[in-house]
Amino acid sequence: MIHPTAIIDPAADLAADVEVGPYALIGPVVQVDSGCIIGPHVVLRGPTRIGPRTRIFQFASVGDDPQDKKYAGETTSLAIGARNVIREYATVHRGTVQDKGETRIGDDNLLMAYTHVAHDCVIGNNVIMANAASLGGHVEVQDWAILGGFSIVHQFCQVGAHSFSAMGSVIAKDVPPYLTIGGHPAVPRGINAEGLRRRQFAPEVIAALRRAYRLLYLTNLKLADAVAQIRELAEAHPELDLLADFVADSGRSIVR
Repeated sequence: MIHPTAIIDPAADLAADVEVGPYALIGPVVQVDSGCIIGPHVVLRGPTRIGPRTRIFQFASVGDDPQDKKYAGETTSLAIGARNVIREYATVHRGTVQDKGETRIGDDNLLMAYTHVAHDCVIGNNVIMANAASLGGHVEVQDWAILGGFSIVHQFCQVGAHSFSAMGSVIAKDVPPYLTIGGHPAVPRGINAEGLRRRQFAPEVIAALRRAYRLLYLTNLKLADAVAQIRELAEAHPELDLLADFVADSGRSIVR
């Protein structure tokens, strides 16, 4: 299961059934759980934990030092959940002590070729980052979000659940849940109706989200007043609470 050309530090902890391809390099304090496949020429550095049935394709670099000039060799970590797919030339870095000290990736995510996840990012579950999408440091991407190819997310931004960014989006503010955005800089384009239908959101919930979008973007309401009216809609459709809470708590303000 381990190619003879792979170099694995004695301090690494690999489950018995892990596959490791030719010329892969696995450093100390790396833990790889059952069912994982580590492709040729992959570099894993630690402290890093990789959950079960995750596949990392050739030439990816996972768990290396953060690209932060403040980083001075402190012990920080990377935690990756189960059933993730990390494709060719993707880069995922550990955290920094200036933040939580750990970069975190949940379960069932797809990071396509050339994607980048910087230090202290938090990625939820079922996220797709298409080719060359990149996250600056301290970014949070919530469940079921999709970042189109070559999308770029500024540090400290949040990308809400079930949102969709078009190819080449430049995201410098928070992206509320359920939205479709696009452009340079990214601006709202409506709700992610097709993605919501695919995830079996009820038609009446999608209609309520359209009303919430109009309140946020197509009226002259102040943001606080729009949020208050969205909370009223959420009494009948609790899915809207996610949107109202996100907008109310946004630290960088939302895309407009």
